[in-house]
Amino acid sequence: MASFVEDLWLSVFTPGPTPTLLIATNVTFAALQLLFLVLLLATYSIHFVVLSFLSGGLWYSINWFAHEVSAVQRAQEAEKKAQAETETTGSERKKVSLDSADSETETESFSGQKATAVATGSAVPARLQPTEEDPKKRISAGGDSSGYGSTDSEWEKVEEN
Repeated sequence: MASFVEDLWLSVFTPGPTPTLLIATNVTFAALQLLFLVLLLATYSIHFVVLSFLSGGLWYSINWFAHEVSAVQRAQEAEKKAQAETETTGSERKKVSLDSADSETETESFSGQKATAVATGSAVPARLQPTEEDPKKRISAGGDSSGYGSTDSEWEKVEEN
């Protein structure tokens, strides 16, 4: 019994459904169903029938979920074993291109632009280089940031008064 309690305590900190945790869950739900049956016979209240159905549904869903999680874990372990076997036989890994059309992340698109800029001999990526219009003119980012645009001529008007 002490071993079971110790295994139950350790299974709480183990990811996934462990056999000890499932046994404890099933015993607890069985005891709860028995308690609802005894209370139903003692009081003849419909509430215990409803609670029993709710508890049974929860019991079933917990067992179903635990079964699905363990199936996914087994599939992941099989995939890891297959991957380890292919790596040990000396087969090459698939190389993922940073310029692939399937990927739309920022870092990959920037590194792709950087690679083209380095290939052309430019230190600055093409999209960051100034345009031919007027390289000294700055592009407005949507107006004044403070909401109030003052000029030197307005200060001159204030000083005259």
